[in-house]
Amino acid sequence: MRVAESAIISLKDIVVEYDGVRVLNGISLDIRDKEFVTFLGPSGCGKTTTLRIIGGFAEPSAGDVCFDGDRINDLPPHRRKVNTVFQKYALFPHLNVYENVEFGLKISKVEAGERRRRVREMLSLVNLTGFETRGVNQLSGGQQQRVAIARALVNHPRVLLLDEPLGALDLKLRKEMQSELKRIQQSMGITFVYVTHDQEEALTMSDTVIVMKDGNILQTGTPQDIYNEPVNAFVADFIGESNIIKGYMLRDYRVEFAGVEFDCVDAGFGENEDVEVVIRPEDIKIIPPEDAPIVGVVESIIFKGVHYEITVGAHGRQWLIHTTRSEEEDTKIGMNVLPDDIHIMRPSSGVVSGGAAGGAVLSAETAAGLTGGGRGADR
Repeated sequence: MRVAESAIISLKDIVVEYDGVRVLNGISLDIRDKEFVTFLGPSGCGKTTTLRIIGGFAEPSAGDVCFDGDRINDLPPHRRKVNTVFQKYALFPHLNVYENVEFGLKISKVEAGERRRRVREMLSLVNLTGFETRGVNQLSGGQQQRVAIARALVNHPRVLLLDEPLGALDLKLRKEMQSELKRIQQSMGITFVYVTHDQEEALTMSDTVIVMKDGNILQTGTPQDIYNEPVNAFVADFIGESNIIKGYMLRDYRVEFAGVEFDCVDAGFGENEDVEVVIRPEDIKIIPPEDAPIVGVVESIIFKGVHYEITVGAHGRQWLIHTTRSEEEDTKIGMNVLPDDIHIMRPSSGVVSGGAAGGAVLSAETAAGLTGGGRGADR
């Protein structure tokens, strides 16, 4: 990972309203130079609007957009040191690959010899050398995306904006292009600002992830920080599957949930304070029932290729476990969690754990659509 330098883009108290509906709620953030930054969140959270504000395709209702410390609110897109790759690549069908990549240079009146050098350099960078005379409609989706990236990079922008550019690709090609995009970003040494609702993409490529919901920034950090230390239940579940259980912080480093007391590594809560406990599916250990603090019954098992996904019923709720060992349905198993794998949060509004007993496994799609509700718990 490249060492990030000073902030290249700053958003200060950005508000966006359309027809009286607020889309961005006064967000502020700094994007540092040479980073791969990803906006992650469900549809309608404001991530694409934020990208459009940076690119100059939309104007904020209030707040300032700064580039290298200079306010650029009134600067049109073509005068910003920023280029954009859209989800629909917007290639010119009447031009071949070479001509598509060259187009921006011709508009900028770059000398012919320099145009040839830079186009060839970009085609080599995106592994399309030899495709110069190919029509863009003769290319695969992945190749078209590479052309769009080369066309955006050939003008040497300081920042490249990417609005869900992998959305139209199949799963295998998406994974290949994730690695390619990171390689290109590191090779070029410029800032990439990426928009996605896919948490795997965010984890795979990013130096910094910005999680958004309802026009707000919920958390900013490295993929590791957000995965391991989410600030609330929504972030915990949107950045990966989670077991979210209501519990009680008995005292520092001691928590109770599912009717059992556990050691943990968290402190700074009040005694007997209501909390939410987040446990990742891969962190639940399956042990013999007679040795386990929590005992449940296997309700379903799904083979996922690299692991089994097991749903276990215990203490009036379902628990999700990812494990490399198979279990039979309707069998009794024991579960244990180590202190380092228990993450404690104060209860958050806007996300429902589900179920009368107050614990559930939330899918990203479910969490994105929930608006609130209460919890109960056994103790």
